[in-house]
Amino acid sequence: MDLHSTLRDKTIVRWGILALVSFIMASNYFFYDALSPLKDKLQSVLGFTNQQYGFLQSTYSISNVFLFMAVIGGMLLDKLGIRFTGIGFTFFMAVGAVLTYYGASDVFRNGGPGYAFMNSFLTAYTPEFKLMTFGYFLFGLGAETSIVVITTLVVKWFKGKELALALGLNLAVARIGQAFAFYFSSDLSTTDCWYRPIFLSACLLSVSFLFFLVYSLMDLRLDRQIKYNHQTDESEKFRISDVLKIIRIPSFIYITLLCVTFYSAFFPFLKYATDMLHNKFDMTTASAGKLTAVPIFFTVLFTPLFGWFADNKGKSASMMIYSSLLLIIAHLMLTFTQINPVVPMALLGISFSLIPAAMWPAVAKIIDQKKLGTAYGLMFSIQNFGLWLFPILIGMVLDKTNPGITPQMVEQGTGRYDYSFAILMLALIGIVGVVFAILLKREDKTSGFGLELPNRKK
Repeated sequence: MDLHSTLRDKTIVRWGILALVSFIMASNYFFYDALSPLKDKLQSVLGFTNQQYGFLQSTYSISNVFLFMAVIGGMLLDKLGIRFTGIGFTFFMAVGAVLTYYGASDVFRNGGPGYAFMNSFLTAYTPEFKLMTFGYFLFGLGAETSIVVITTLVVKWFKGKELALALGLNLAVARIGQAFAFYFSSDLSTTDCWYRPIFLSACLLSVSFLFFLVYSLMDLRLDRQIKYNHQTDESEKFRISDVLKIIRIPSFIYITLLCVTFYSAFFPFLKYATDMLHNKFDMTTASAGKLTAVPIFFTVLFTPLFGWFADNKGKSASMMIYSSLLLIIAHLMLTFTQINPVVPMALLGISFSLIPAAMWPAVAKIIDQKKLGTAYGLMFSIQNFGLWLFPILIGMVLDKTNPGITPQMVEQGTGRYDYSFAILMLALIGIVGVVFAILLKREDKTSGFGLELPNRKK
């Protein structure tokens, strides 16, 4: 090995690391949406209302919105490093998934350990609801920071090389996990064991924790090589005041606001998409779940392609504008037309392929490496405000605009939820995102960060 080369300069090692952490991301994303195709089961078996279902989904973001855990996690990442932060938060993910599974299981529902305690307070809510929301809360506490860790980790191994392509492939593999959640959850769920997808999630995230322990050994070796080759400036210590410097950068503000508006109009929609397709287009739950996977499968195909384009051709700011416009068009089609839903769902997939391929590498151009974990943490915390709020808002809008419609009526085919106002609300949020994308592109002309230039160094 050359005197100044490190593990990151070995192609097979670099891409092997990417494969390892991409599995962790895929497991994370699988559980994030594994509950979505089970909405009807949560309502018919466990008695959840639309608002309770929305609250369950929103608990993922509570720690990141109100406790600023993604920011704190990003700061821990910058101060304590990838290994310590990653091990801790992947552990939270695994524990949260196990508790969520246990809350839905027959063992717990039949009076298993902890049932009496969970039934002793807030008696207006069922023990299943309380334990599942607590488990999903813990999962969210770990999941968002683990995404910050892995995103920063990929930048560490690929910056100056195939960065956007690597981030795109990492997200593509993660989206495969997410797509599998929609595509297979209904099939895995049976009358006798409807919570099987949640059990699978708990297993995958437990394995992911072990995988991160394996990665940590490689990360330790890389850090020793970097220190030996004097490739870092030891005088550059992270300071809390760096947070203030980050939020004073206009380009960072615009890209963060675009992030929260776009993700608010996309992910909360997916939480309800299976149910929406079932109600509006009279599809079976299994078929609707498979169609909900279409946008995710599109991201698997197109995110690496758009990442390659951003690496070699640039135009990241423009790509973010096009992405926001496609999002709006797709939501308006679902609101006002009866066109085959495959078309708007495919547009959503292309839209969501453009955003990550352009956005996350762009942040690495705007923010210094030593502040990158904190920057991603800030973005993810603000993004999580939308991921917390909009599942609840959609549930509230559904209940308000569908008076007299019950889950039992929907299950029996004697009633249908009208999602028009809920989806129109998401389209309006998308319009706000277009404004921020345009402002970002305009600001880039004066800031000189080069968001329209290729990411890859010649």
